Amino acid sequence: MRTLTLPFAAFLLISLLTSCVSPQKMVERGDYDTAIETALRRLAGKKNKKAKFVLALEEAFEKANQRDLSAANRLKRQGRAEFWPRIHDHYERIRQRQEAVAPLLPLASKEGITANFRFVKVDELEYEARQNAAEYHYVEAKRLLREAERGDKLAARRAYAELESTRTYFERYKEREALQQQAHALGQTKVLVKLENQSPTVLPRHLERDIETIGLHDLNSFWKAYYTDNARQENFDYEIVMRITQVDVSPGLVNQREYEEYKEVQDGETYLLDENGNILTDSLGNELTEPRFIRVGARVFENYQSKSALIGGRLEFYDKRSNNLIDSRPLRAEALFENYAATFQGDKRALSAETRQRIGNSPQPFPSEEALLFQAAEQLKPFIKQQIAGTRKLI
Repeated sequence: MRTLTLPFAAFLLISLLTSCVSPQKMVERGDYDTAIETALRRLAGKKNKKAKFVLALEEAFEKANQRDLSAANRLKRQGRAEFWPRIHDHYERIRQRQEAVAPLLPLASKEGITANFRFVKVDELEYEARQNAAEYHYVEAKRLLREAERGDKLAARRAYAELESTRTYFERYKEREALQQQAHALGQTKVLVKLENQSPTVLPRHLERDIETIGLHDLNSFWKAYYTDNARQENFDYEIVMRITQVDVSPGLVNQREYEEYKEVQDGETYLLDENGNILTDSLGNELTEPRFIRVGARVFENYQSKSALIGGRLEFYDKRSNNLIDSRPLRAEALFENYAATFQGDKRALSAETRQRIGNSPQPFPSEEALLFQAAEQLKPFIKQQIAGTRKLI
């Protein structure tokens, strides 16, 4: 038996409940639009239409339209511009309701009862409300933009949303697109990420650029943008400084050592003898044997090469509007070069699996300081990016 998922089960339950409740009951409890939807579903495509659904649809339609008209008129009488979006919603529901019923007209039951639907001339009312609602959002956006120009980013974002609301009524309304671009520019938080090397070591310029190139583009959002080029933007809201205070590269070291390895290994077989020195046999006359083990050894000569690079410092977050340090986190990345080269004398069977992997390796040239520093930088970049991503609530 298949288990129903919760969303489907909920939908099924609602469908069962609505199918069990008659449209007339829905009308009695004021659920007019559900009653209309249910009655339309029961009537559409039926040749012999039941009178109870026809009458329920007529009553629900009349009461729903009257409720929306009354609500719209009450809001109009208050004369407040912010009510126009709600007024428009009432008229829009009337229009949608009338468009849903219109295909069934004329509507009569199999008993000969004809429904009487009083349609509201809503087109002009809805258009008036659409114009006034759009104008309300537009005027509110202009007011918020004036606040945004004084540095209120939240007002800029609200202005953008108000302008977007005009698209509910008109796809193109006045200079909406230009004003939205202005609101976006005023509302976006701009963050500069830069590197400052305060260590005694001078880093190559291309290495500094490599560290700065940490792939911040996928951290950008509509209202937040990260930059690594100070020349492109001067008015930053926040600054993230990768402050390098330690750059160390060790010299290439070579350690040599000798060691021995031993192991018990099988070396053929020996016959099993009885107490008289005779070879034992099984019931079929086969001679019996057992493994013969011997102890073998090998001397290993190993060269171990190592060289490392370390980059350390702190990641600092500044609020440029107040020039305050708001957070500081440690930075550290290390790149390590290692190479084992080994030879041996003696029995190879004595060597461990780890030693066998090193046999035959040859000494390698040490990587340059710059190459190791690049490796350390590559480790540092995802760490910095992760730390910046974790401060979304801070910035």
